[in-house]
Formats: sequence, C-alpha cells, structure tokens
Amino acid sequence: MLMTFLITLFGFIFMNIPIAFSLMLTAVVLMLMLGETSFLNIAQSVYRGIDNFPLMAIPFFMLAGELMNVGGISTRIVSFAKALVGHVVGGLGYVAVVASMIFAGVSGSAVADTSAIGSILLPVMDKEGYDKAKSTALVSAAGCIGPIIPPSIPMILLGVVCSISVVQLFLGGIIPGILIGFGLMFMWRLHAKKHGGYRAGKRANFSEMIAATKEAFWALILPVIILGGIITGVCTPTEAAVVAVVYAFFVGKFIYRELTWGAMPDVFIMAAKGTAIVLLVCGAATAAGYLLTVAQVPVLLTDALLYLAGNSVMMTMFWINILLLMVGCVMDLTPALLILAPILFPIVTRLGIDPIYFGVVMTVNLCIGLITPPVGTVLYVGCSLSKLSMAQITRPILGFIGIMIAVLFLITYVPWTITFIPNMFK
Repeated sequence: MLMTFLITLFGFIFMNIPIAFSLMLTAVVLMLMLGETSFLNIAQSVYRGIDNFPLMAIPFFMLAGELMNVGGISTRIVSFAKALVGHVVGGLGYVAVVASMIFAGVSGSAVADTSAIGSILLPVMDKEGYDKAKSTALVSAAGCIGPIIPPSIPMILLGVVCSISVVQLFLGGIIPGILIGFGLMFMWRLHAKKHGGYRAGKRANFSEMIAATKEAFWALILPVIILGGIITGVCTPTEAAVVAVVYAFFVGKFIYRELTWGAMPDVFIMAAKGTAIVLLVCGAATAAGYLLTVAQVPVLLTDALLYLAGNSVMMTMFWINILLLMVGCVMDLTPALLILAPILFPIVTRLGIDPIYFGVVMTVNLCIGLITPPVGTVLYVGCSLSKLSMAQITRPILGFIGIMIAVLFLITYVPWTITFIPNMFK
C-alpha cells in the first residue's frame, strides 16, 4: 500500500497537478483500493485537517511578514545588519545572513524571508560586483533559517499534527538556527577569500551604529515581543501572531510611515494566497494520512525501519535523516511534513526519543529541501529575484547545502543543542 501511495502521489505530481490536488486524488485511489466508496470520509478528513485553532497563527504570521515588507521594517533590519557587519570583506554576504536571522524572528516563513531580504540586497550586491550566482545561493540558503528560528509555521503544523508543544518546538529551534547562520557565514568567508575581488565596506562609527540601531529599534524588538510573550505564557503562539500583525501595522503606518492604505489590498491578497495554499495542503494531507493509517502503513514502516536500524536510536535517526533529505529533493516542506510526521512519530515514540528533539531535527532537515533541486521552493524565489536559471545557481549552492547538512547531523548526534533551551523553561 505504501508503494501504491508513493507511485500514485508522485505520478500526479510529475503530471504537474498541484500538490494539494495530487494528495486528494491519491486519497481517492487509496480509498478505492481499501474497498471504501464514501467520499464523505475524505471531505470530513480535509475539513478536520483545517479546523484547528493553532493553525490560525499561520495567516497572521503570513500577514505580519507582508506588512513588514511593505512597511519598511525589513529595510531597517538590513540597514542595521549592514552597520553591524558591512565593513568586513564581502560584508554584504554577512549582512544577508544576519538580516535573515533577525527577520526569521518574526516571519516564520522561508519564502517571506528570502523575498524580503533578497529583493533589497541582491540588486546592491550585483551593483557592487559580487558573484551573482553565489550571492543568490547565499540569500536563498539564509532564507531557510526563517522556519527554524522561532516563530515557525512548519513547527506550528508539526505541533498540531503530532500533538507536540509548539512553544517547546520554538525554543528548540533557536540554537540550530544560529548554528546554521554561523555555518553559512563561514562558507561565505571561504568564498570571499577565494574570490579576492570583494571590497570591505566603510566601518560604521559609534554615532552611525547608534543611529542605525535607533532607526531599527522598533523592528528589532518585535521578535523579543513575540518570543517573550510566548515564553512567559502571556500569549499563545496564535495570539502572538495577532500581536505581530497589529505591531507591524502600527510601526509601518504611524512610525516609519511607509505603509499606505493603497497598499493594504495587495498585502491582504498576498497573505490570503499564502494561507490558502498551506491550509489546502494541510487538509489534503490529513485525508491521505487518514487512509494510510487505515491501511496500517505507519505500523509496517515502523517495523521495517526498526529492523533496518536494529532498534538503535542513533541509527534510526540516521536513516530518518537520509529519508527526509531524499524526500526534500522532490517534495515541498509543508506536504512532506504533513505526510511523514504522522508516519514517523510512532517510530520515535516507540524508541523513547524526545518528541521536541525529533520535531526540530525534522524541521531543519526539510528546510534544507527548500534549496535542493529540482523542487526547492526557495531556490525558485532566488532565481526569480536574480533573473538567473536554476542551473546557474545549482552548483554555487552546493557548499551551503553541505554546511547545512553538517549542522543537521551535528544537532542529531548532539541533542542538547536542541533540548538545552526548552529544558530551561519546563
């Protein structure tokens, strides 16, 4: 039944049918093979997958990200990062990573992160003689930090699907996100040294640093407000998302005064489109997952994986990582997470693996898939921003993918890098 599911799903995907409809059609095929004829079960499963209160955080974080882009908040973040590290040789590359890490503390989306930072920095990097393909690769890779450093839309989905604490998942993503950021900057340093043609920017003096910090102050405290509210229990992740929207609107409209009433329809439309895509996939994956469960696929896969790994926790996580890396090459993060999490979670539960640790490892792993050809969503965003083809970016991005995989296995085999902060707030 698992092979039938995979062959059917990827068959529909390769026919260029949208992933949500591919999942629904696959659910229909599974239903017929199981001898059921009631389409009502599929409709109810789709509705059940969407009708979940924590998922309300997704449209609000989407909207907050759009408001930040239009309201000048992302521009201030880039300016602050430039004042901080722009004076180093190849400084704009470091600016891209630092700005992405800061922006990740608000948006929770890799696409939003890459679009916001890339649209500002890539033209400047091109103008100053930076390698266009390598710059695009770096900005795309840095954008993948968006769903790892909290808040995180994939972690919200994972928390809902597997009944894991979203707050603990958020906290578990902090150190891995920072490690990936430093890893990307290390790889960029090697590139900048090898290139030899990059100039060092002007070092910001004390007064310029104070001015940049003052200008970006309202943007920089937004992640603090969101995480502080969640950690202290003042608000849930969903309520924090609403606070982020109100704050981003107020700052963009009344403090930076770059957000106009005329821009609001486009902001709402973009947020609605992004939300609709995620929730439709969520509902379709729930329907397919329900029928996979009825067919006892998770049980069969659990037994097979445990046999392969010999009941070893580390070997199990090794094979899970390999599986997820392969899936990430051909499937986007959201459907991969929604399909595989319910299947893999019983395996890690049976072995006594910390669900927070597993959830963060899975999120980081599938985020790498966002920049791996041929289905890397973020890679396509980078291509559209730089007007380069996928083939032109594929080779330059391999080094960044390599360092992200190295960090993935580091956090897999050094679990405290994930569990240290969550354990502090238990």
